[in-house]
Amino acid sequence: MATRIEIDHRPAGEGAPASRPAARHPEKAHRPDNPIQRKPAWIRVKAPTHPVYHETRALMRDNRLVTVCEEAACPNIGECWSQRHATMMIMGDTCTRACSFCNVATGLPKALDADEPRRVADAVATLGLRHVVVTSVDRDDLADGGAEHFARTIRAIRAAAPETTIEVLTPDFLRKDGALEVVAEARPDVFNHNLETVPKLYPGIRPGARYYHSLRLLDRVKQLDPTIFTKSGLMVGLGEARIEVLQVMDDLRSAEVDFLTIGQYLQPSVKHAAVDRFVTPEEFEDYARMARSKGFLLVSATPLTRSSYHADRDFAALRQAREAKLAAA
Repeated sequence: MATRIEIDHRPAGEGAPASRPAARHPEKAHRPDNPIQRKPAWIRVKAPTHPVYHETRALMRDNRLVTVCEEAACPNIGECWSQRHATMMIMGDTCTRACSFCNVATGLPKALDADEPRRVADAVATLGLRHVVVTSVDRDDLADGGAEHFARTIRAIRAAAPETTIEVLTPDFLRKDGALEVVAEARPDVFNHNLETVPKLYPGIRPGARYYHSLRLLDRVKQLDPTIFTKSGLMVGLGEARIEVLQVMDDLRSAEVDFLTIGQYLQPSVKHAAVDRFVTPEEFEDYARMARSKGFLLVSATPLTRSSYHADRDFAALRQAREAKLAAA
């Protein structure tokens, strides 16, 4: 039987970075427990054992880098790291938001590390990545939300690995005027910002965010630079209705978003939002068909789909889809 990966992928004895608060989610401590349901067979994964997985992890440690693969307890870490694919998480490991679905630690982060962009770029070059995804915690404590740090990281990767294509998965830059423009000016190949869920669930699932602000952010990227691919993702299994998911698809297409990912929400701990239900593979196939019919260039909708899962392969498919669309016009 396959082993289920739950929370922390660090071996015994490897402590958390110094910036992490003593309690990973202090704001959730008072909440009643939500028992974690047993996962169905279609979303169980094997524990990571491949030697390249351990090489990738060692490289992250040697460069003092944080990855969302570990911090968000991604179930695909074994597969991705065994292929030398890792999603870099910049600006620390502590988030200023407290979303009820997220496993990233919350609290007051430390100051930005000015050398981090170089270290990220060195790791990308060492891994020989064709495509890299760079994400971050929310940094509401910074005047620009960390936009300039994103831009510096993009520029550093361009210098160290000019053939590597770059995807950013950014915060919403809520109340950070001009921040989006700074990131877009650095010209990532893909700009990703996840809506995460349907509007009615925002107050409980993503309380620090605003659905229509996030939607406008994606729309604004296309206005600033139509050549940048835009991307967004949803979790399902939180209590949303099918018609609400289809409406989100329509909203994203109105913002000319190119790529949609849909995956099953998995509860990180008993203090996180409960799984309402496990969406079947057949329902994911239905969502994928509907999304393609609405005009997305690319759709990934499976139980284990995550924002950066197979991102290198998907980027190649995105470019091919755009070229085919232009040729047919």
